[in-house]
Amino acid sequence: MMKAIVYTTNTGNTGRYAKMLGHQIGLPVYSLEDAKKYLEKGTGIIYLGWIMASSIKGYKEADKCFCIRMVCAVGMGATGTQLQEVRNKNQIPASTEVFTIQGGFDMEKLRGVNRLMMSMMVKTAGKALAEKADRTPEEDDMLDLMMNGGSRVSMENLSEPIKWYEQIRDVI
Repeated sequence: MMKAIVYTTNTGNTGRYAKMLGHQIGLPVYSLEDAKKYLEKGTGIIYLGWIMASSIKGYKEADKCFCIRMVCAVGMGATGTQLQEVRNKNQIPASTEVFTIQGGFDMEKLRGVNRLMMSMMVKTAGKALAEKADRTPEEDDMLDLMMNGGSRVSMENLSEPIKWYEQIRDVI
């Protein structure tokens, strides 16, 4: 049984999603650091973490402490994309449900190596996307995020995780 939502955030989008999800489904919400203080080891949780290069920040640490039933990975890509890549990169077992959710991008809130890596990514991938003649709407959105920053946080992006939770909450 899931007892809490635990999250790691960098620019605030994942934290916003965690609080929105907690409010919607009625579970308490903790940062990973607070969860380690207040929740018992092995507690069933939903974990939300931000994506960088398909890696979910904080996932491995949370997995050592808690029983993760569902993962929501928040990144720049469109909601519902990169599922298999994210699952494989983070070695998430098949028994754990995984959702990818579009968050946003804010270069000003990034620090250190994360800022450097994203700056290089924006220059290379952004340039390639800008030069691409037949961009999809998703690619246009990604280019806009890279060049202008912004947030795509919305309840609509949480619809599938909420639906999944409502279907299984009494089962596990």
